[in-house]
Amino acid sequence: MEQKTLIKLVVGSEAIFFLALLMAFVYFTYVPVLNPRVASSLDLNRTSLFTVMLLSSSVTFWRAEVSFRRGRTKQLRLWLLCTVVLGVVFLVGQGSEYSSLLSRQLTVSKGTFTTSFFTLTGFHGLHVLIGIVVLSIVLYLTFLGDLDDPDSALLPSVGIYWHFVDVVWAVVFVIVYVLPHFLTGHTP
Repeated sequence: MEQKTLIKLVVGSEAIFFLALLMAFVYFTYVPVLNPRVASSLDLNRTSLFTVMLLSSSVTFWRAEVSFRRGRTKQLRLWLLCTVVLGVVFLVGQGSEYSSLLSRQLTVSKGTFTTSFFTLTGFHGLHVLIGIVVLSIVLYLTFLGDLDDPDSALLPSVGIYWHFVDVVWAVVFVIVYVLPHFLTGHTP
């Protein structure tokens, strides 16, 4: 099976799983109580900044792909490094959100909102971490000179995964962070 086809199948199955997690979050947050005040207490401003960082990483990865196709190894390395750094910054931001919630006694076992919140965002964070590890390996391969064939499917396959992770976060961000503020009339 071709590498790109395989990664598309993996991404497709992960999309279904994320959809199920999102549906559970929506149900547990909005349906039973019709008043998502706990969700509206999330830090929209701070998370917006980290969201911009993660979504920017799709742009830096796209620049890495362009550099790869043009055979510009130095630029490829620079853009891959930027992508990794932006991914790490996002994870640090997610960790600070978790720390803030935990300091307010909002733990996984506190209720259906926190259970679904930590499951959904934690599962996404795991995917970001996996992506960072894979991107770091690809970056390392560029330094070894093992990624010099512009017809290689490695970078485009990694790109499919990384862009998927970013798109999933865009949806999660809107449903988990933005929507509760509109439903409760709470402004950040």
